[in-house]
This record gives sequence, structure tokens and C-alpha cells, in this order.
Amino acid sequence: MPKPMMPVGGAPILRQIIRLFVESGFTEFVLAAGHRKRVIDDYFEGKEIGATIEVVDTGENADTGERVMACRDRLGERFIVTYGDGLSDVPLAELVKFHDSHPGLVTMTCVPLYSQYGVVDIDAAGRVEQIREKPHLKNQWINAGFFVFDKAVFDHWEGRNLESHVLPRLVQLNQLHAFRHEGFFKSLDSYKDQQEFEELIAGQQLPWLQSGGTQKPG
Repeated sequence: MPKPMMPVGGAPILRQIIRLFVESGFTEFVLAAGHRKRVIDDYFEGKEIGATIEVVDTGENADTGERVMACRDRLGERFIVTYGDGLSDVPLAELVKFHDSHPGLVTMTCVPLYSQYGVVDIDAAGRVEQIREKPHLKNQWINAGFFVFDKAVFDHWEGRNLESHVLPRLVQLNQLHAFRHEGFFKSLDSYKDQQEFEELIAGQQLPWLQSGGTQKPG
């Protein structure tokens, strides 16, 4: 099964991502598919979800940068890109407003880095002063996706991988800005992550929705 089709809250995580965009008024989607594209086609075929969806076959072995490039002709002068495995309550209208406030071609949403381990503070004599369980690492930020791009960015698009090639090149050109978001963000990278998602929504709430909406499977 393609990872974006893994279930979260009674529906594929991809459906939950689309739902958070629809709630913010976005209704046109291009899905850059590859592995088992037909599974995604079958899921969305005939479904009324308040949006138009085009599923594009970008190739089984295409990398992240190549997948975006393959959709170039279907994108407007300004467009949002996100991954198919992460959910956040990032305020999309504010993200776009911030993007419009600076001259760069790209805005990347960044969230605080939290340690996946407990951190032990130790003094010079070896005495443990404090144990902090999965703390926020001060002044450390990570890429959460939820990018805003100006289409002119394709004039500077280099390499196959978005994270390793395209974005570093845009940094060199002073074209990448960061939108700091300290709200909810979580990605689905493992079975453990899926279980944590289900624990989060055990009370029928979906924390990635601005409305805190109730769970609606399917």
C-alpha cells in the first residue's frame, strides 16, 4: 500500500491532508503519484469531497523534486506543495500571507525539533541534575513541508531530490524563507507513529484541523 493511503482517524492520511486544505478554502489538488498509483485512483474515484483532484503518474522511481517538476504544467503562478505523510494545524492563510510579504520564491513551514529520546542534564561531577522527556531542542527547527512556491522557481530547479538538491540551491540564491509554526505537526513514518495518531484522536478530535473537527471516516 502507498504510505499516503495508510489509515489515520478512519481514513487514509492523504484524505486527512486534503481535508485540512479544503477546510481552509483550497479546492484544487494535483496528486503526484508513483508507487501503486491505481490504489489512489480507486480510492478517489466517484467520491464527493468538495474538491477537484487530478492524480498524475510521476513515475515509479521518481524522487521528490522530480515529482513536483512532473506536475509543473498543471500548477498556477503560486501553489502549495506538501508531503503525503504529514499533518499539521498550520494556518494556511497566514502561511500564504507571509509568503506574499517577502521577495523569495519559496516559503517552507518549519516546526520545533523535539528529541525522540529523554535528555539527561549532567553537572561537572557527574551528578544528574534533570531528566527531560522528549524536550523541545531550543532554536532547532525542522522542515514540516507545507511549502508555498512561486512558479518562477522552476527557472532555478536543480536536481532530483527536493530536500537534498532543490532547496539547498534555493538557499544559495537567497530565495527560501521559513514560516515558523509552533502548533501541531506529526508525520506518519512508522507503525508507532500510526498508533500515536490513533491515541491523539481517541476522543474523536482531529488536532490538525483548525476547527478541531470531529472524526469522519472514509
